[in-house]
Amino acid sequence: MIVSRRTLLRATAAAGLAAPTVAGLLTGSPASATSPRFDAFVASYKTNVTTDLTVAGNAAVRILSGMQRLWRTGAEWNTGTVLDHAVLRANMRHVVKVTRARTPRQAARAFIQDRQHQSYAAAAGLGPLTALYRQGALAVTGITTAPEGTPPTKIDDAIPAGAPAGAALGAGSPTSALGAVVTLVNTLRGSFSSGNPSKAAYQYPRPWRMTESNKVVDTGTVDALGYPVYDSPVTVAAQLLRQRSTTPAEDGGMPSGHTNAFHLAALAYAYAIPERFQELVTAALDLSDTRIVSGMHSPLDVIGGRILATALAAAILSDPANAQLKAQAREQARSYFADRTGDAPDAYADRAANARLALPKLTYDLPRTGARGEPMVVPAGAEVLLETRLPYLTAEQRREVLRTTALESGHALLDGPELWGRLNLFAAADGFGAFDRTVQVVMDAALGGFAAADTWRNDIGGRGGVVKTGSGALTLTGDNDYRGGTQLRAGALIAESGNALGRGDVEVTGGELRVPGALRVRGSYVQRSGTLAVSAPARGAAVTVEDEAVLGGVLTVDGRRGGEATVLRARRIQGRFARVTATGGRDVTVDYGRTEVKVRLHG
Repeated sequence: MIVSRRTLLRATAAAGLAAPTVAGLLTGSPASATSPRFDAFVASYKTNVTTDLTVAGNAAVRILSGMQRLWRTGAEWNTGTVLDHAVLRANMRHVVKVTRARTPRQAARAFIQDRQHQSYAAAAGLGPLTALYRQGALAVTGITTAPEGTPPTKIDDAIPAGAPAGAALGAGSPTSALGAVVTLVNTLRGSFSSGNPSKAAYQYPRPWRMTESNKVVDTGTVDALGYPVYDSPVTVAAQLLRQRSTTPAEDGGMPSGHTNAFHLAALAYAYAIPERFQELVTAALDLSDTRIVSGMHSPLDVIGGRILATALAAAILSDPANAQLKAQAREQARSYFADRTGDAPDAYADRAANARLALPKLTYDLPRTGARGEPMVVPAGAEVLLETRLPYLTAEQRREVLRTTALESGHALLDGPELWGRLNLFAAADGFGAFDRTVQVVMDAALGGFAAADTWRNDIGGRGGVVKTGSGALTLTGDNDYRGGTQLRAGALIAESGNALGRGDVEVTGGELRVPGALRVRGSYVQRSGTLAVSAPARGAAVTVEDEAVLGGVLTVDGRRGGEATVLRARRIQGRFARVTATGGRDVTVDYGRTEVKVRLHG
């Protein structure tokens, strides 16, 4: 439920609190040693109500209180004080740069995302499944194009003529074939999920009410339709002029409500449809950026909305009251899409392009004026966000994924209480960022989905190693540098990069180690049983071992290419494979040397 700012202010006044700001109540940093001890956000998220706008009483206001290091809320809407000139100047300059360079096409897209229901828009992250989802959920929108010129009145989303019976705006109808997913989205965007209490608390104005140096400007002239024109360097798209509030005191900018909604919807979809987890996170960041393109919000507003949504999503998904619903939504989505394949264009199909789009938007490259090198402590309950994306890991292992993929310290809002802002869900979707102790991965192929096969794409560092067990298949693609070694006991481990297995020793006692290209083992290689599966290289060796190799078990060579090939090279080789086979029906002979194993494929 989204509460209007006018309603919020009435409720604040009724409660006897200072309106529209809570200057004087935002005292100290909750992260300091002298601050009172608070319950974790996931246990206190229901305090995010309009009747309490204080750090001490409202969990949402509290986790965004890194804003206090940047901006001091004033007694009135236009009397705030800049505390960190470098950050706030960069914040406004980014908006000025983006809005002045905005194309008509970008302005039109910004209008659509401003007016379209955010839960409908966020479904775009489903890519080829988007149309299938909207059809099954009976989700519709009346906002598909931007009007030409400036509309005389505000345009709101509405169910279009000819929509199917039972159709609904946003995520769709709770009674549809995907009703549990719809309900999960709506629940995450529920009664305690508004950003309006925090907006009223911090009263950081929108960009078009400020100069480039963050001086708040009053209303200047009015336009031909009687709407105010502000003396600001931000040029707002003409179509959006009708959406401006004419009451500045009701119109704080941080956090962005649209951003909060985009991310809440995307994370709900990502829980139910984790096969599109990273793409949905990308879509939420992409859609949120249109708030800056439109001139309606600044980077800090958007970052604040993302922080709030991340914490709210974790809290609501962690709430025992929603345990049955989230399980139903996941199973319903799995069943619905099991025999359906979408063929629509996918704007988020390219992982590398997604990274280029998404990652800069986590910080907007605002100056890091805080302490560097501070350790990451994962917020309580945050691991639930990866519950369906990494279902084969334990809750503690998912926390390690979040910790080892987190953003560096030094950003004011990101470094706020509980550090929700430092979570990097885009990177976390690609597995561990480091093994700081040995990680045992148990994957059960019988469970299907990611438990049957998954890929970790991060460049993994750390002093620890990995032990792969279970019948599922894990692929490593990063330029890995972890030092604790690799053990394969069961299932499949696919090394898709030359340094996929890090720096330590490699031991195979079961399962299949697949090397589709060339692998460098920066230690010893011991294969007591199990299978080594390689492709015969045209040059070089399929596996290069810097130390000793001890051979046993099975060697399988991809036989599509004939002739002689070096499958393994080491400083010294002991033993022999118990059996050597080649795919493609070829016969194979093996030549064991002191430092090389060569094969010749016949037939």
